[in-house]
Amino acid sequence: MATDYDAPRRDEVDLGEDSLEELKARRVDAQSAVVDVDEAEVAESFELPGADLADEELTVKVLPMQADEFRCSRCFLVHHRSQLAVERNGDMICRECV
Repeated sequence: MATDYDAPRRDEVDLGEDSLEELKARRVDAQSAVVDVDEAEVAESFELPGADLADEELTVKVLPMQADEFRCSRCFLVHHRSQLAVERNGDMICRECV
């Protein structure tokens, strides 16, 4: 529970004098700030940036496989030769797929 150190302090005599009704009223007041929000309605109102890419063209420079690279025969990704784990019958397999 958070403590407000700037609030005036009350001694033990004052703490014992709080009635049950006062304590209930404080608890209800503290909880009244809670708002029910439907998450689906909130999610529909969001518009993601760049979501409409219909007019965009993808321009990526594709480089051919270099002499020090190989294509894994399991995951089909291009890796550096240092990632080569096994070569069986001409099939090269990377360290991640072994």
